[in-house]
Amino acid sequence: MPRTLAVCILLMLPVLLLAVWGFRLSGFGAGALYFVVWWTLLFAVLPFRAAPDGTEVIVPGQDLGAPPRPQMRRKAVWTTLVSDVVFIAAVAAFPLAGL
Repeated sequence: MPRTLAVCILLMLPVLLLAVWGFRLSGFGAGALYFVVWWTLLFAVLPFRAAPDGTEVIVPGQDLGAPPRPQMRRKAVWTTLVSDVVFIAAVAAFPLAGL
């Protein structure tokens, strides 16, 4: 888990620095906006590859709708990569909207 967090932070920092220095957002504003984008996209990424393929052993008491291998590390990294793109697009659109 700490390695995944470190990878996500390393992928996120250049984008936040670009928003603060390139687009003149405050550090807190850039971090808050990135968090909202990341959290929203996490719920969009969670269902990908979540369907059980039928080859996994189901543990007694496990919910049948729960994926046998949720692959949260992979989903966290993908969420960060997609969030980088969406965040930069949103920040770049701010001047067009007069914000």
